[in-house]
Amino acid sequence: MEVLRQARGQLAELTGMEAESVSSFEQTEEGWALEVEVLELERVPDTMSLMASYQVELDSDGQLTGYRRVRRYERGRSDARRSGGR
Repeated sequence: MEVLRQARGQLAELTGMEAESVSSFEQTEEGWALEVEVLELERVPDTMSLMASYQVELDSDGQLTGYRRVRRYERGRSDARRSGGR
């Protein structure tokens, strides 16, 4: 859990945006890989706020080694996923 807290804090320091949640978390050979959800632009109503998912990489000590935005979306929208694996 401490690694998650450190990652959120480091990402906030670099981007100036607070992480709202961690949507995935896994250990890798190099350390840790996370996907973090961030509020990028607050709008009214809140369901129209602009969110983003960031892929965050940490070394084995929990220090951030890289990040990139992988997706932007409105808070009220769900992913468009096709059924049947297509």
